[in-house]
Amino acid sequence: MIPIPEEYHDLFEKPTFAHVGTLTADGAPHITPVWIDYDPEAERLLVNTERGRQKERNVRANPAVGVSMTDPDDPYRYLSVVGEVEGLRTDGARAHIDELSQRYLDVEEYPNPVETERVIVRIRPDRVL
Repeated sequence: MIPIPEEYHDLFEKPTFAHVGTLTADGAPHITPVWIDYDPEAERLLVNTERGRQKERNVRANPAVGVSMTDPDDPYRYLSVVGEVEGLRTDGARAHIDELSQRYLDVEEYPNPVETERVIVRIRPDRVL
């Protein structure tokens, strides 16, 4: 496990979009733009999704992921992470998407209907570029 360097923690305090790469059942890459968060105490990237979405199904079968993000204020400043999904949890996922909505949309609550349930994908960084 490799921590995210301190000088990149600001990327998780502003509306930075990330792209998460997973592998489908047949081994094809699947790339999705996502809102991204970081738990500095646990040194884990956090992605909030909905149960049953393609990326959630993919990481259940194969936990290997790649994450790339570009600083919204400087497109030449980026962070790339290769890691593994350590777990999926629903506990606190609804509150977490509301927190992300405040950062990304400047609204108190996530405005889209939840069709199944929210899931937090916890990613352990193994390589950081």
